[in-house]
Amino acid sequence: MTARPESPHRSHDFVGIGLGPFNLGLACLTEPIAELDGVFLESKPDFEWHSGMFLEGAHLQTPFLSDLVTLADPTSPYSFLNYLKEQGRLYPFYIRENFYPLRVEYDAYCRWAAGRLSSVRFDTTVTEVTYEDEDEVYVVRTTAGEEFRARHLILGTGTPPHIPEACRGLGGDFLHNSRYLRHKAELQAKESITLVGGGQSAAEIYHDLLGEIDVHGYRLNWVTRSPRFFPLEYTKLTLEMTSPEYVDYFHALPEATRYRLTDRQKGLFKGIDGDLINDIFDLLYQKSLAGPLPTRLLTNSSLTSARHDNGTYTLGLRQEEQEKDYELRSEGLILATGYRYSEPEFLKPVRDRLRYDAHGNFDVARNYAIDTTGRGVFLQNAGVHTHSITSPDLGMGAYRNSYIIRELLGSAYYPVEKTIAFQEFAA
Repeated sequence: MTARPESPHRSHDFVGIGLGPFNLGLACLTEPIAELDGVFLESKPDFEWHSGMFLEGAHLQTPFLSDLVTLADPTSPYSFLNYLKEQGRLYPFYIRENFYPLRVEYDAYCRWAAGRLSSVRFDTTVTEVTYEDEDEVYVVRTTAGEEFRARHLILGTGTPPHIPEACRGLGGDFLHNSRYLRHKAELQAKESITLVGGGQSAAEIYHDLLGEIDVHGYRLNWVTRSPRFFPLEYTKLTLEMTSPEYVDYFHALPEATRYRLTDRQKGLFKGIDGDLINDIFDLLYQKSLAGPLPTRLLTNSSLTSARHDNGTYTLGLRQEEQEKDYELRSEGLILATGYRYSEPEFLKPVRDRLRYDAHGNFDVARNYAIDTTGRGVFLQNAGVHTHSITSPDLGMGAYRNSYIIRELLGSAYYPVEKTIAFQEFAA
């Protein structure tokens, strides 16, 4: 849908900044609510979600029920099942008997949903947010000179790719895994490729490159600082940690305890799909029948330094358990080192209205607010230190959005579950 030009005096109930899956879900859920008037601003020309990792066969690690809306409103016209029905693919999906949508399929679904919304504006880059005390509104300014005024902000700018300290300022053509597919052919023309990282993205890329190692003849290294290639823990009682009760429990813990637990819980949402780990081993076994493979899998190895000379990277590695340093040389370098939240520059004028914890991160309230009033600015994702593994989990997006909508309206439009777990987390 084509958005109408913004009136300079119009005031919205809220402005959503950024349009990843979480804010897109909020846009879908608020579309039918006549009492709420909101607009969502996205700098990209269209919806895009990890397009550099659309490897063939790659799928979500959460089932289709964790779409944009279903867990808040199963009757919503923006559901994944409705998308499949409109595309004539509902029966093939049913016959497939696999709850996990393909990643490229999920992206197409999100694009479909975004195209049906009246509140979304692409090609709109936010440059500054200020606050007007007299009218009690936030003023959001864009590169085009537009102003959007609203009583509330919903921040959904996402988490940018993380580049390790050792590689900042490093020359050459190394890349983060978010750009892998666009540069795959260039990588495969090199004599050697080294992949750094131990999560799902790293495993998918290693499996992809290993599958064609004998076609292109490169040497392939996979380096992780983890002591092993950890599988994603996906047992059902563990999944109860993505529950309202666990959020209540975790959020109420002392700050130091929450940060300590955050480090320990990475395997609950950053591990590798168990079937993929097995597929990698089977592929290694299959290809090794013809003789030794030019590939190395290096665990317990932290990246401590990196330099680039004459088309070759020299990586300084530290074997943590042996406490030994060694080097690895490679023509190609892929960093599957994840994503980390970075506070947007446009928030600087209103920083005095935002709450921070002792670590310098947003002090996210239980209701997902980060401002001093506790009801003005809400944060999507980026709250692992306050809301645990539910923060990046697609399955909890609809729950969080139901919660935020209740805060915006002052009443529950979508029922917000309170108790769903069999476990008791607190004493």
